[in-house]
Amino acid sequence: MDNTKRLLDFIEKSTDAFNTVKTVTEILTENGFTELKRSDIWNLLRGGKYFTTANSSSVIAFTVPENEPDAFFITASHTDSPSFKLKSNFELDGDNMVRLSVEGYGGMIKSTWLDRPLGISGRVVTEKNGAIVSHTIRLDRDLAVIPNLAIHLNRDINKGYEYNTKNDMCALTGTEKSRILELAAENAGVKREDILGFDLYLYNREGGRIFGTDNEYFAAPRIDDLQCVFATLDAFVASPPSDNVRVFAAFDNEEVGSGSKQGAKSTFLADTLKRINTALEQSDEQYNAMLAASLMLSCDNAHALHPNHADKSDSLNRVYMNGGVVIKYNANASYTTDAVSEAAVKTLCKRADIPYQLYANRSDLPGGSTLGNLSAEQVSINTADIGLAQLAMHSAYETAGAKDTTYMIRLIKEFYKGELKL
Repeated sequence: MDNTKRLLDFIEKSTDAFNTVKTVTEILTENGFTELKRSDIWNLLRGGKYFTTANSSSVIAFTVPENEPDAFFITASHTDSPSFKLKSNFELDGDNMVRLSVEGYGGMIKSTWLDRPLGISGRVVTEKNGAIVSHTIRLDRDLAVIPNLAIHLNRDINKGYEYNTKNDMCALTGTEKSRILELAAENAGVKREDILGFDLYLYNREGGRIFGTDNEYFAAPRIDDLQCVFATLDAFVASPPSDNVRVFAAFDNEEVGSGSKQGAKSTFLADTLKRINTALEQSDEQYNAMLAASLMLSCDNAHALHPNHADKSDSLNRVYMNGGVVIKYNANASYTTDAVSEAAVKTLCKRADIPYQLYANRSDLPGGSTLGNLSAEQVSINTADIGLAQLAMHSAYETAGAKDTTYMIRLIKEFYKGELKL
């Protein structure tokens, strides 16, 4: 229960990828990690703890062992969730009402965003003394709502309706000018006229709740993938030093294919690992040997058996909330798990004394991909795709099991001991 409550607090602060990285880096700093700028030359100390960011929306943290390392032990998750992004010109005026014009980010269930209290968060960008400066902002108040059309005016709504982002998903925010950028400037501590660019998103302000006759479930926005970000980070900062390089990675843009400069498909991870190797004065041959001995856990949630739609799950490879860590398999390598990495995860679960379950999509219902197979395009490392079972993935308000976060934390703590040989 304590871990679930801490997770809900983490989710409340992490309203978009920028605010997620802000929350993560604050936790890292509180735990003695030093920030490294990617534009600086890195000088690493044995026993040191460091982190670096890309685009203010992805983050990689790592610890350096006292002795010469043999491998990297890496967890990867993602900071972004489906949402609606404000356009560059976003104010729609008419009939004494101001609406926000938006684009969809990722594959959300649009109907779940209707009639909910919405805030706005992201970043604004300014220039100071010739330098471009990014400011993470969160307007933590009820600023907008996307209103439904009354059933009296759409009698067939319960027979199915295709929502159009342009027409149906504009958020009502006022009767005069929205003042969104003025509020963002105030939040960032800058002047409105100094804002040169922005990436601003709507977010669901409904708080997380624990529910069930025995408090066995919880519901919240952005469970996918903040549950895994939280669990892997919590285990990472709590793990004692090991003889290997421990790495925590959280990437942006997974929901749109990861093909950005800060996504899992970029060189961000590969560049960081190479720079660690160089700073430790190790050869390319040592680096290649380390990669061959390394293991990565790509952590992203899985679809739990739905109580009203059991037929959507594979009859033999279905998973349940509170059933433990999910090991994900796909024959076409959308998930990276193979027999070797599956065995590695099962061994770790046994050592951590936690349950695990095996997931595969129903053979005639293709699922999505995640981080592991995309990062492998840049860094060839033994990888397993794992996650936790949840319902209503990509809804504005999702559901998961209250026990599972603790299971993941225990697994990752065992993983970060770095004692598994491949």
